[in-house]
Amino acid sequence: MIEPYERFANAIVLYAVSNYRRALRYLKINPQSQATQIEKESLEHSFRSDWYHILTNVDSELLIKKLNEESEQTSKKVTK
Repeated sequence: MIEPYERFANAIVLYAVSNYRRALRYLKINPQSQATQIEKESLEHSFRSDWYHILTNVDSELLIKKLNEESEQTSKKVTK
């Protein structure tokens, strides 16, 4: 059984993942958006932080890599 604090930690990480996906999508449409680039970099910094590693054991570099690959695959499907 997942403890409430584990569910809360998972929700925090999933929310950050959702925001990162949104930033990647927006940057595909508007790559010059400084605000979105800053948000993306801020989220990457969060994924690499000590706090992130307290919340989860998911490898942050692998997570960032997979989310970027997912974004590339999605954009390739849309353009075909």
